[in-house]
Amino acid sequence: MTDHVYKKIELVGSSTTSIEDATQNAVKEASKSVRNIRWLEVTEIRGHVEDDELHHWQVGVKLGFTMEQADAPETLQEK
Repeated sequence: MTDHVYKKIELVGSSTTSIEDATQNAVKEASKSVRNIRWLEVTEIRGHVEDDELHHWQVGVKLGFTMEQADAPETLQEK
């Protein structure tokens, strides 16, 4: 196993359905522009209330992803 360097970003996902869906929404949206997502950490869970009822869940998420190495085979082939 090689050593990895990770970078973290923080997001807030939301869903009218569940905490799990809110988390998945954050991961899906991040994966549109971030490669190599490896782990997540849920840092906050809260609900948004409208008209005295729970309207949707909000989940704070830290996502960790591996940094791409300059000497990776894919990078060398592109040069």
